[in-house]
Amino acid sequence: MFRDVSACNTYNYGDALYWDARYIQDANCGSFDWYQRYSALRPFVRKYISPTSRVLMVGCGNAVISEDMVKDGFEDIMNIDISSVAIDMMRKKYENVPQLKYMQMDVKDMSFFPDESFDSVIDKGTLDSLMCGTSAPINAAQMLGEVSRLLKPGGVYMLITYGDPTVRMPHINRPVYNWKIELYIIRTLLTCC
Repeated sequence: MFRDVSACNTYNYGDALYWDARYIQDANCGSFDWYQRYSALRPFVRKYISPTSRVLMVGCGNAVISEDMVKDGFEDIMNIDISSVAIDMMRKKYENVPQLKYMQMDVKDMSFFPDESFDSVIDKGTLDSLMCGTSAPINAAQMLGEVSRLLKPGGVYMLITYGDPTVRMPHINRPVYNWKIELYIIRTLLTCC
């Protein structure tokens, strides 16, 4: 299992310092939803995750997907990110939305939560970020081990990734997780200003 060099550049996307600096620099730019907006993901989210599920959004950043899910009826979303800057921003922004909770946390160590705490885990680009780090296979294994530990029996791990399936599958298709994997390819529409 290798580092995903095809999608990486010189940044260490698995590093809290990188993300803190980025959120400080982009503080006036508003939110940013990596890869896809909720409207494109909604059919998949609704198919696999119940609105009454306890959801963990890993690597939430300043994306609005959780807000959009609450508007769509989801009742309990715990959002975590390695960046304390992003978490502080989001806590303030959503302090009056009880369905959304925010905690600063590293996805490689989510020991704050007991085993089988969540019905579903949504990952929109977080595994991709770890795959660009210097210890990619180790970091990916730590994160996925934590995701597996936190999921209730029959729970859903929804991975939204730009990673080539041939690069991602060796990490997620390990017998220790015993996950049934369904792969969907969603076309990306690029728009310009």
